[in-house]
Amino acid sequence: MQNVLKLLIVTSLLSFTVVTSQLKKENYTLNTVFKIPKWEVLDITFTANQNVASPYTANFYAIFTHSNGTVQQVPGFYNGNKEWVIRFSSSLEGNWKFTTYADLKKIHHKKGSVMVSSAATNNHGALVIPKNDPQNFYYEDGTPYFLLAFECDWLYALDYHNKKGLPKTEHLLNLLNQNGFNQVVMNVFSYDVSWTKDSKLKQHPEHEFGGPKDIFPFLGNNNNPNYSALNPEFFKKLDRTISLMHNKRIAAHLMIYVWNKLVAWPNMNTDADNMYFDYVVKRYQAFPNIVWDISKEALYYGRADEAYIHGRIERLKTNDKYNRLVSVHDYKYCSNFPDKVDFISSQNWSHNIYNKMLEAKTKFKNKPIFNIEHGGYEESMYTVFTGDYTNAETCLRRNYMCLFAGVYTTYYWQGTSWNVIIYNPFEQPKEFYKPKFIYFNYMQKLFSKFQFHKMKPIPWHNGSGYNLTDDKGTVLIYIHKENYGIDAAFLKKKDENRTMQWFNTLTGEFTKEVAIKKQGKFKSPWAEKADAILISRLK
Repeated sequence: MQNVLKLLIVTSLLSFTVVTSQLKKENYTLNTVFKIPKWEVLDITFTANQNVASPYTANFYAIFTHSNGTVQQVPGFYNGNKEWVIRFSSSLEGNWKFTTYADLKKIHHKKGSVMVSSAATNNHGALVIPKNDPQNFYYEDGTPYFLLAFECDWLYALDYHNKKGLPKTEHLLNLLNQNGFNQVVMNVFSYDVSWTKDSKLKQHPEHEFGGPKDIFPFLGNNNNPNYSALNPEFFKKLDRTISLMHNKRIAAHLMIYVWNKLVAWPNMNTDADNMYFDYVVKRYQAFPNIVWDISKEALYYGRADEAYIHGRIERLKTNDKYNRLVSVHDYKYCSNFPDKVDFISSQNWSHNIYNKMLEAKTKFKNKPIFNIEHGGYEESMYTVFTGDYTNAETCLRRNYMCLFAGVYTTYYWQGTSWNVIIYNPFEQPKEFYKPKFIYFNYMQKLFSKFQFHKMKPIPWHNGSGYNLTDDKGTVLIYIHKENYGIDAAFLKKKDENRTMQWFNTLTGEFTKEVAIKKQGKFKSPWAEKADAILISRLK
């Protein structure tokens, strides 16, 4: 009976995965009105038996015109097997009429219409940066977006060989959702790592995703690439992952290149390089959950220079008709050319990370700051890449130090960030290290209750802690567990009636809210046990 029950559960999971990870796909027929909810994605497919010398660079697009006069150009792409796709999503409800334009006569000047209904209640649209609050992220419908990212470079590979669905990917994404993560920093393609791998991985090959022999975005493979054409099967598999993330409202921070993961990229600015880059942009821009990143560590490793990155950004902005946000995983580049990017990405491992992030926050008053890598890589069963910090509490602290400087941040776990992916860590044997995802669940809840976008760092009120204050006078002070007590005299003004309570960063516990006493130090109830946050509100 137990085996039957297990089989039913697995079957249900696979069935659910197939449904939720598939795009809505409709074959083009004349006089059909396609239907899609606002901010969802529709593939309209066309078949053309005519051979094309270079189908991945062939001219194919559609012009959509809304009943209110709004015009949207939508690029199409070749999907292999004589199939061509117009991938469409809309931020406007109502009726759109479209006409296709193509080099191939059979798919040229095809007309149709799409009726867009109201959005699902949990779909708030793409990520945007409003002019009236340019240091924070929002969704298109105006909902604030507290970016809490999770690095998983090899996510594309997790269920690549599963033709039926994405059970492992779904399991991992569900864990991220449950613990407050709402963005995954990922590569389109990574091959392998250059550092020495933990010998324990040999005992668990199911956790190793580096060095795939039969996964490659071009023809051939990484060891014997054929740059004459792209591999549509690779991108069909990536579609499933990006679509599933969209359905779970998790942003895909998609790094188009990565230089230090042993990928056999074609030479820069060659026809093959441009074909790959343009195709990625054409294929994924309709997804509202896309955030572009030109390359991980873009100016490291001696491959790319500033001129190349300039050119890639210009090329992306020309080809991305949906104007998704773009950044570059390189603080030097973002700092030198802030007008080229929508937000500033920082990779900063400094011991005084708070000061460094505060400097960036102060310098770039019209851009959000995102510390994409802070040198803290929480330990796992395998030693993958240690960085400078591996203790879970220390890694958590570095995230809080970024947040209290007013910038967004990323979490890394050695069990998922690179070639090793343990998609179900809490189902592993007892001897396996269990990551502290729960700490970030508490973090997300804290900054939902005290909205991060309204909080501003006020360093002259730091004392021995770190201060965030909103325009209504609510104050958060982050205090290390080693702190004996903080004076915070500004909270004890005689003419103010204030309350206080404490928040435990390791347990998510709040103390009872009480009136502030006008004398004595503020002492955390968890001193020496956990970093805490003092919360004070005006009555």
